[in-house]
Amino acid sequence: MPIDVRPLAIFLMGPTASGKTALACELSERFALDLVSVDSALVYRGMDIGTAKPDATILARYPHALIDIRDPGQPYSAADFRADALPVMQQISARGRVPLLVGGTGLYFRALQHGLSDLPEADPEIRARLSAEAEQIGWPAMHVRLAQQDPAAAARIGCNDAQRLQRALEVIELTGRPLSELQRGGAAGYFPWRVLKLALLPEDRRVLHERIAQRFDIMLAAGFLDEVRALRARGDLHAELPAIRAVGYRQAWEHLDGLTDPAEFRDKAIFATRQLAKRQITWLRSDYGARLFDPDRPGLAVRAADAVQLFLGGRDQPTEP
Repeated sequence: MPIDVRPLAIFLMGPTASGKTALACELSERFALDLVSVDSALVYRGMDIGTAKPDATILARYPHALIDIRDPGQPYSAADFRADALPVMQQISARGRVPLLVGGTGLYFRALQHGLSDLPEADPEIRARLSAEAEQIGWPAMHVRLAQQDPAAAARIGCNDAQRLQRALEVIELTGRPLSELQRGGAAGYFPWRVLKLALLPEDRRVLHERIAQRFDIMLAAGFLDEVRALRARGDLHAELPAIRAVGYRQAWEHLDGLTDPAEFRDKAIFATRQLAKRQITWLRSDYGARLFDPDRPGLAVRAADAVQLFLGGRDQPTEP
């Protein structure tokens, strides 16, 4: 049997508010790991509080690649992430260290390891018709339609995520095949790293939900709404940009538009974050190659470190970057 001589990489995945960043930092203290963020919101500059971005002190001690690399006015895609992440990983491996990719954006992890499928280009006529239908019956009803035609895609797309719902339904019309099937068909060829996947999967979602609510209240106290006001004051951003559609920011934008009162805003933002966590957990459960850890069980860091040490072959002393 041939020996796998590829360099090593670690994926640390989990739902929002599950403690991924803290664990990644702790592991990087013990092992020769360099951190790479896998988060569709942390790429944006000026979006710090609402994304729970590691603060300047943490980033100074534990640098994360691919944080603060885009302006909120510039869309960022899974293809962009793959194009950015691969050379960063190569540079880390060339230094004799191991890339630890940490985050909760499942599409980015999948695109990185398995490539991107050859999806059809957008069709303005179909998009316009789907938008018109959604105006009549609402996006939740469109979500029900998608669930009938592509249950896998519907499971990871929120019932009010207009852009992704529209795209999934559009792809079905254009190809006659479910989006989830086409995405599985992406061909990355040979992925040049051997990967250990660690997934934080809370057994008791009530604890995660409580943590999500507590964290959002901390964000509010830290000035989250002032952060969104500053983004609005730029004048060039709008609610349909991917950055502003991020969980929490969309609800804050609507609140500052006068569409919700403070209590409604808080409830909607927390609910949206819980729905995001639910989709992330669904995705994690589908990845049968991941080692699962309950972040609320005592000894998480020790158990994760044991898995990493075994994977690295006992190399437990960090080397200089």
